[in-house]
Amino acid sequence: MQTTSPLDNVSIILVDTKTPANIGAVARCMMNTGLSRLLLVAPRKAVDRESFKLAAGADEILEKAVSYPRLGDAVSGHGLVIGASRHSGKRRKNVITPRELAERVLPLLTNNKVAVVFGNEVSGLELPDIALCHELVAVPTADAFPSLNLSHAVMVIAYELFRASLKPVPSSSLELAPTEDLEYFYTHLQRALRTIGFLGDENAERMLFSLRQLFGRARLDSRDISILRGILNCIDRTGKS
Repeated sequence: MQTTSPLDNVSIILVDTKTPANIGAVARCMMNTGLSRLLLVAPRKAVDRESFKLAAGADEILEKAVSYPRLGDAVSGHGLVIGASRHSGKRRKNVITPRELAERVLPLLTNNKVAVVFGNEVSGLELPDIALCHELVAVPTADAFPSLNLSHAVMVIAYELFRASLKPVPSSSLELAPTEDLEYFYTHLQRALRTIGFLGDENAERMLFSLRQLFGRARLDSRDISILRGILNCIDRTGKS
């Protein structure tokens, strides 16, 4: 996968954005930091004149932005999906900082597309969307006032990626499994775990969320997925015998 800059393989995804002005402000932050791929998931309102006003010259990013009905569609083809979280919370473990994100992501950009996902301005990412993310990132803020404007949060993370890209970065030959293959695996995993009685209705959601985080952090490639699916196929056959 040849690109002019490693940052060309980074997608900024905005989910359920409330105001077109914030989309424009995000586009400006992206232009400032060398990012160009903007994806929109079910925005409340389409990009409009206010968006272009706040973009302040980043018109091309808005013009090329692609909209999707669901986050699952937007992350298709990405090998790593990182969700922006306001705080760690009970079910959000191993949340990394923007600087840690940049250090981990830059080597992967030679062979992989990476998405950084942001929720809406009021509630952030909802649990079903967080479940689609392999890792989580949070911007450290003062406890007295932790909330960040959407474009400010994008700017902090985009700046760290840009800053890291200015230095020599060893490339990684790892080619991560695309997100859609991971989703097929998770569907198969849920079915197999129900077959052996490991999952019940009372613990399925919590357990599957934890398993998604575990496998997401493992950085699985296509061979890993094939091995795991082979194990699950054996479980399927055992359950039917």
